[in-house]
Amino acid sequence: MILHKAKQTSSCLQPKKEKIKTTIQSTYSMEAYTQKLLTSHLDNPAHPVIMIIEDSDEDFYTFTRVTQDLDILKRSLYKFLRFRDGDESLDYLFREGDYQSLDAPLPVAILLDLNLPGTDGRDIIKRVKQTPHLQMIPIIVLSTSSSQHDVQTCYRYGANCYMIKPMGVLEMQKTVQILFENWFQFALLPSYGQFIV
Repeated sequence: MILHKAKQTSSCLQPKKEKIKTTIQSTYSMEAYTQKLLTSHLDNPAHPVIMIIEDSDEDFYTFTRVTQDLDILKRSLYKFLRFRDGDESLDYLFREGDYQSLDAPLPVAILLDLNLPGTDGRDIIKRVKQTPHLQMIPIIVLSTSSSQHDVQTCYRYGANCYMIKPMGVLEMQKTVQILFENWFQFALLPSYGQFIV
């Protein structure tokens, strides 16, 4: 499921209207996954959320289109929450700025692009992993960069996984399948237990 920014139903928070809002401009019919969408990052907070930090609408659209074909998602309780820039991502994680009054569980994992507006993805890893109450959140880098410097920097700062973002829908589908099987089907995430009733 994908969490989209929409009208707020809570009086405790009035976040920015444009930064989280997911805009997918294409001829692809949204009706195909209407049943999987939520209207706000405050909806159903009892379900585990995967935070996606990705500034490219095209890459995010490709990712969401691919995930619609994954059977494991149909059996999964995970939902997505997308941010477009590093600064607001950190505000959300650290409950700062527009998110000071937010009362919702932290994400169980972060899917992270590196080259972002505002705070760079590498700096997000560093800050999250240096913060005791956030450092257990797995950070999975999904980037087009195959630079050894980027790979080593991300792992040095504490990234849990570094995957190359491939070109083409078929290759992306294989990558996302592997990612979800490893991290969200087989692996036990450190904070998932808080959602089990």
